Amino acid sequence: MNNFAHIKPIAQYKKVGYYSMCINDNELSLFEEFIKQHTKTNEKKLDHILNWLKVIGNKYGAQTHHFRPEGETADASALPPKGVDRKPQYTAYGKKKANNLRLYCLRANEHIVFLFSGDIKTTNKAQHCPNVKNHFKLANQITKAIDNAFIDKDIVWNADFTQIECNEDFKIYF
Repeated sequence: MNNFAHIKPIAQYKKVGYYSMCINDNELSLFEEFIKQHTKTNEKKLDHILNWLKVIGNKYGAQTHHFRPEGETADASALPPKGVDRKPQYTAYGKKKANNLRLYCLRANEHIVFLFSGDIKTTNKAQHCPNVKNHFKLANQITKAIDNAFIDKDIVWNADFTQIECNEDFKIYF
């Protein structure tokens, strides 16, 4: 447990609050670094994921079927959801395409999602892909630490389970 992270609020929509994690003393969260990294190189794929965050946040809530499972024993999941016929869609050269950019996240419940990082997935399994393997591993480590923080009541739910609360100086070690 050499690393620690603190929770950073990212966005609040009608149905979902998004959070991310700042590792060690970084001011930018994992999600903000993900956006910075892919803004120029994978702009359309990134926009597709960001549009999903808005649609999930405002229209659907964080329902399980909107998140992509990325391994049998994995705790973290990914965006975008599976399928090219879902709205919003990713199109390249005028055709619907599967988006291989992955954003790893933790769907804590229907109202709270933790956003981590990711990259272009080039293999069937995240743990075998040289691009996403480390992002996937980190997302699973942080997810386990967040789950333990809920169990230990270091992170608590508000009365209707739509927000989380923790001390301002709370850190998760992983």
